[in-house]
Amino acid sequence: MSTDEQPQRPADSPRSLAEALRSRDDASLGALLHARPDLLTPVPNDLTQLATRAATRASVVRALERLDRFAQQVAEALAVAPEPATYEELHALVAGDEEGGEADVSSTLRAAVATLREQAIVWGSDDRLRLVRTARELLAPAPQYPSPTGLGPTVAEATAGMSPNRMQDIVAAAGLPSTHDAVSAVRSLTELFTDRTRMSALLDEAPAESVEVLSRLVWGPPYGQVTADPARHLRWLLDRGLLLPTAPGTVVLPREAALHLRAGRAHRVLEPAPPAVEPLREHRPQAVDAAAASQAYMALDTVEELLKDWDEGGPTVLRAGGLSVRDLKRTAVALDVPEPVAAFWVELAYAAGLVASDGEADERYAATPAYDDWQELPAAERWSILATAWLTATRTAGLIGGRDGKDRTLSALGPHLDRSSAPEIRRRVLTLLTTLPDGASPTPESVLARLRWERPPRGSTTSGTPGAPSTSPGTHAHANAPMELRARIAQWTLNEAELLGVTGRGALSAHGRALLGSESEDGSAGAAAPHPSPAELAASGARAARLLAPLLPEPLDHVLLQADLTAVAPGPLERPLAETLSVLADVESKGGATVYRFTPGSVRRALDAGKAASDLHAFLAAHSRTPVPQPLAYLIDDVARKHGHLRIGAASAYVRCDDEALLNEILADKRSQGLRLRRLAPTVLAAQADPGALLEGLRGMGFAPAAESAEGDVLITRAHAHRSPPRARPEPVHDGPPLPDTTLIGTAVRAIRAGDLASTAPRKATPEKGDALPRTTAAETLATMQAAVLTGEAVWIGYVNAEGSASQRVIAPIRVEGGFVTAYDHTADEVKTYPLHRVTGVAELADD
Repeated sequence: MSTDEQPQRPADSPRSLAEALRSRDDASLGALLHARPDLLTPVPNDLTQLATRAATRASVVRALERLDRFAQQVAEALAVAPEPATYEELHALVAGDEEGGEADVSSTLRAAVATLREQAIVWGSDDRLRLVRTARELLAPAPQYPSPTGLGPTVAEATAGMSPNRMQDIVAAAGLPSTHDAVSAVRSLTELFTDRTRMSALLDEAPAESVEVLSRLVWGPPYGQVTADPARHLRWLLDRGLLLPTAPGTVVLPREAALHLRAGRAHRVLEPAPPAVEPLREHRPQAVDAAAASQAYMALDTVEELLKDWDEGGPTVLRAGGLSVRDLKRTAVALDVPEPVAAFWVELAYAAGLVASDGEADERYAATPAYDDWQELPAAERWSILATAWLTATRTAGLIGGRDGKDRTLSALGPHLDRSSAPEIRRRVLTLLTTLPDGASPTPESVLARLRWERPPRGSTTSGTPGAPSTSPGTHAHANAPMELRARIAQWTLNEAELLGVTGRGALSAHGRALLGSESEDGSAGAAAPHPSPAELAASGARAARLLAPLLPEPLDHVLLQADLTAVAPGPLERPLAETLSVLADVESKGGATVYRFTPGSVRRALDAGKAASDLHAFLAAHSRTPVPQPLAYLIDDVARKHGHLRIGAASAYVRCDDEALLNEILADKRSQGLRLRRLAPTVLAAQADPGALLEGLRGMGFAPAAESAEGDVLITRAHAHRSPPRARPEPVHDGPPLPDTTLIGTAVRAIRAGDLASTAPRKATPEKGDALPRTTAAETLATMQAAVLTGEAVWIGYVNAEGSASQRVIAPIRVEGGFVTAYDHTADEVKTYPLHRVTGVAELADD
């Protein structure tokens, strides 16, 4: 259709996006603000401002990126349709001419158009559909770039600036009658290319080489290169306008011709339905829950072991923030896990508020006071805190070890690890697992394919050969980087959920479903909220903890002592027992059962902590289901007999002992030369080393010395728990405004409606500036207000607030006194009081 033959607009059709928004109800406006929360910051004054903001480039780009693949394809098809387009024309571009296409898309096209309308990307009735101008500029073809559909410019666009004689030559070569002007020639050629019968007859006459050229260009990119003297088969296409020049040496396949060759379809591969998440394996739900619960217990144990390792003060904080690579490696060795897994546990403890920097001059990481409170909770509740923190955290542990935009290494607990999309992706991946039967694990490829369909990056919808490049304005070679990150976060989510015990054997557990809010305590399924409130998160976490609690093993109050100086804990131990045993013995191995080994060093550690040999014998006898082995009893007695026989104090340092022979033995040992000992008295040796070094040196020689105070009392050395000051959990970092809740949206809709009423209310024009803010003298303002109080009529005022911002309002004055007017403000939808000196003027509303 030519530009001078536009159809007449129906009387009830909106003339602009603002008019289209004005015709919506409050629920529809609320849905728009929920889908595009950036439009709410700040709240628009009226619907005209809302429409203007909805058409800005940044907002439109953000809205397009959040569409699913089929909605994007519909928007791309509408960008290459005539403007305005009818629903039937759009349907033809989406479904094409082939039979069966209509049945495939009819049920989903209407929903896609409704989504685009709801998000103010498309407006107008079905007979006059329009893309907002910015979206058309982003998606429509231009000489510099093709459309995401792979289509080029129309005949009219490609021939703009072509000489009339050349146009007549093309028309004649195509077998069309000559015209009197270039506009008629363009119309005639366009009608030929859009007529299926005549176009097929023209192509039947084309040489085989010409048809081959068209087949290479038809799905895009539509541009090609030709020489100054093109070959015969190219000349045939150029003469008939099937290839049109756009620049010296460059030709393009016109859009109308390409659509004929595509059978009317804008896209080669249409994706109206999302790909299904496919099951990989199926397990019994009870086995999945048991496996997940076992892993949840291991997660709690790992976090406790991490913070116990940092109990006396953890690694130093780097100057730029975060852990050094060396400290991360040391932590991985202590936890016996790979470095990426260690980084995940460190970040999880940080996200849960259990670890933070201590803020001292020699800044180090340490457990927070919240860690002590966390330890006192039941195991299921402790897991719920960790799982909820992981689900909502924007910090992404998988990025650790990579590089940022300035080629700096990203370190654990360091800056630049926040990704605002991470919580949404984690929740969506787990929600997709709920679509599978209970106990079924998904194929990772099908999960990633579903995510790509739901949120494709700009430029990813190519209509040519799979893998062919396609670009649009503002989309460059790195356009797939966001999708790459989304895919990596999704893969990390599957791995981390297994580590944390949200899934078991790859399938979502019952307590994992409850954590999402998709299953109640009675096992009934429900829809998970995509953006739960803090109260909903807390309730979901509590339900998950109640479902997990029966699956976790009960803490034991006993161990099994063995003759090889080991103790076996067949399950988790009660906290006092575990803490004492960790001092008395060293952990040798972990798994379903924990093996502790007793050594002279570990027994000495218990004695240094103030325990006597009799205390250790009583402790083991009380907590062992087997008799205390004789070798263990001998080990305790032997170490205790030697313990404290030598006393070390500060002289700089000294050694004293009642046994002169023992001191002679120390002096005669060559290993003591580094301590530079000398005899001060028959029972006293002096050293130039400090007491700590002397203590460690003699222990290394096989002796069991004890430190003593200046009064001669044995010093009891217990581990000093170092804690950071109270720290709040790290807040999620969002890219853009947070998602508004229902209350905020409802309030914003009322304010926008009221502001629109004030801006569009009919009023009598002021003599100075017509429809600008009214300007009246103070006396006129006071008189008009007093008259409105008597008549009960509403008036239009201009008002300047304390910040100097001017606005217009429609008010119904109730009382005027003391320099203030109290009135019902239609703009704010409430009774308010205004100082009269801030009112710029008053005007009466028009009679209608």
